[in-house]
Amino acid sequence: MAVVTSTARRRRSRARQTAGAKRSWGLTLGTGIVLIYSVLPLIWLIVNATKTQQDLRSSFGLWFAQDFALFDNIARALTYDDSVFIRWFLNTLLYVVAGAGGATLISTIGGYGLAKFDFAGKKAIFAVIIGAVAVPGTALAVPTFLLFSSVQLTNNPLSVIIPSLVAPFGLYLMWVYSTDAIPVDLLDAARIDGAGEFKIFRRIGLPLLGPGIVTVLLFTTVANWNNYFLPLIMIRNPDWYPLTVGINSWNTQASTAGGEAIFDLVITGSLLMIIPIIVIFLYLQRYWQSGLAAGGVKQ
Repeated sequence: MAVVTSTARRRRSRARQTAGAKRSWGLTLGTGIVLIYSVLPLIWLIVNATKTQQDLRSSFGLWFAQDFALFDNIARALTYDDSVFIRWFLNTLLYVVAGAGGATLISTIGGYGLAKFDFAGKKAIFAVIIGAVAVPGTALAVPTFLLFSSVQLTNNPLSVIIPSLVAPFGLYLMWVYSTDAIPVDLLDAARIDGAGEFKIFRRIGLPLLGPGIVTVLLFTTVANWNNYFLPLIMIRNPDWYPLTVGINSWNTQASTAGGEAIFDLVITGSLLMIIPIIVIFLYLQRYWQSGLAAGGVKQ
C-alpha cells in the first residue's frame, strides 16, 4: 500500500513539473517579447546618441558608427543656443519639485484624513476620486487652458504647476495605504495621552506612511517629468519650456524655413533627459514596491 501511495505521489509530482515547465516556457516567451519591446527603444537611443549628424543617416540604427561622438554631442547639446538645454532642465526641476512635491503633500494629507476620520459626504468624495482617476489628463488640458486663459495666467509657470497639484490616483493610493498602515488603536492611544490631531499625524502618521509617500512621489515625479501636452499649450515663451517641449522644438526647427537640422542633439538631449528619472527609479525601487503591495493582503 505504501509503495502504491509513493508511486502515485511521484506521478503527481512529475505531472506538476511538466505542467509547470509548459507554463514557464510561455511566460518566458511573453516576458522576452515585453523585454525586447521595452528595451529596444532605449538601446536605439543610446546607440544613436554616439553618432554624428551624417552617421545618423548613413549607418544602421541599432549599431555603432565608425566615429564615436557621444561626448562631443553632449558638449554641443549643453552649449547649443546659449545653453538653453540647461535652462529647460532647471525649468523641469521647478515643475517637478513644485508640482510633484505639492501633489504628494496634498495626497498624503487628504488620504490620511479620508482614511482615519468619518464625516458626511465621505462616500460621495470616494466616488468623485474614483471617477477622476478614470479621466485622462489630456482630456482636461484644453478646459484647463481655457480656465487659466480667462484669468490671464497662461504663459506662466503657475499654469503648469497648479494643475499638477491635482493627483487623484495619488490621493486614492494614500487613502488605501493609510487605512492599512496606521492602526486605529494606535491613534486612540495617542488621543488618550493628550496628543492633538496634527501632532498625531506628524509623529505617528507620517513615519508609518513612508513607503506610500515615496510611491506617490515617484509616480507624480515621472508624470511631471514627462509632461508634454499641458506645457505645450500653456507656455509660449521658450525660456519657460520644460525639456519635453524644448527638445521637440529642436526636432521641429529642421522643418522650418532656414532652420538647422540638429537631430544628433535631439537624440543626445533625449538621452540626457531620461538619466535622472532612471536614477531616481532605481534608488527608490525598494520603497515604491512595498508601497504598491500595500492593501493587497488582507490581515
